[in-house]
Amino acid sequence: ARRCQSDVIIDAFTGVGGNAIQFARTCSHVIAIDIDASRLRLARHNAAVYGVADRIEFIHGDFLALAPRLAADVVFLSPPWGGPDYTSAPVFDLDTMMGGLDGAEILRASLRVAPNVGYFLPKNVDVGRVEELAAELCDGALELEECVGVNSQVKALMAYYGFTEDEEEW
Repeated sequence: ARRCQSDVIIDAFTGVGGNAIQFARTCSHVIAIDIDASRLRLARHNAAVYGVADRIEFIHGDFLALAPRLAADVVFLSPPWGGPDYTSAPVFDLDTMMGGLDGAEILRASLRVAPNVGYFLPKNVDVGRVEELAAELCDGALELEECVGVNSQVKALMAYYGFTEDEEEW
């Protein structure tokens, strides 16, 4: 959450609110968006339990539909990866394997909302495609970070698009 510290951050696929809650501890204002009303209710409840609900604005809706009307310093993306089948694929295709979503279009929309995007991706994502998108959309500004689980195994990859050292010092 500290890497994404900013004044305004959007958690575009908030689910039950785990990331939004963490962002509320380091950011001035969190906009938590989810298309599923029941998950959003759980996120609101969880934020109240952790005492951060006053710093989170909950929006029921589709991030891609809302994006043209949003503005923030950072967008955090943790979209659904299309179910458990992604683990059996040798390479996760960002463009086609997100259960009907286009992962590249999600990134494009996010970079129109904010200059910085944190993208939580499966460990088997096509890193070449991740780098291509950085070159195409943000002058190559990309940092990749492996997310290691409790068993010291890489469980995911965080792609930070557009972040600069100055912006990291919020």
